[in-house]
Amino acid sequence: MSNQRKAEVVRDTSETQIRVAINLDGTGQQKLNTGVPFLDHMLDQIARHGLIDLEVEARGDLHIDAHHTVEDVGITLGQAVAKAIGDKKGLRRYGHAYVPLDEALSRVVVDFSGRPGLEFHVPFTRAMIGQFDVDLTHEFFQGFVNHAQITLHIDNLRGVNAHHQCETVFKAFGRALRMAAELDPRAAGTIPSTKGSL
Repeated sequence: MSNQRKAEVVRDTSETQIRVAINLDGTGQQKLNTGVPFLDHMLDQIARHGLIDLEVEARGDLHIDAHHTVEDVGITLGQAVAKAIGDKKGLRRYGHAYVPLDEALSRVVVDFSGRPGLEFHVPFTRAMIGQFDVDLTHEFFQGFVNHAQITLHIDNLRGVNAHHQCETVFKAFGRALRMAAELDPRAAGTIPSTKGSL
């Protein structure tokens, strides 16, 4: 595809140095090195299920904890998506997905609304998944939403295993993002809003 929607963003602060490169019209190829193995695993779900080519390189203050790294990866990924999505002409705009994994089931709904909003309802059954603090899942998505300028509803409908709960969220997010970011041939060149802008 000659008109692939690509972007690269570099974020450099005293806490983290992050580079994200994406192709929204990719095949799910990924190269991930955040220093947080579980985050790499979850980003892989976004790439594979969103059919987004994704490169993430991050160096953060992991000697403190993973908070700044996870949040700033979310921020930088959000900036990259916003840059790649462009003017939103011909965009489907809305996307949703239900994803199960064994006993866990999550629903994610995306709107490229131009307005940041997050509804996050994930009753994790434990505080840690290995070395990963589950609170950071919310921080990742809050950072993403604020900078991608999307409305995002995340609901884990059931689940006992926290790893399964989290994985269904990221898989469903990838699927919903893919649907919302797709170009609709019937709406080519038009903004999907009665306001005429998003």
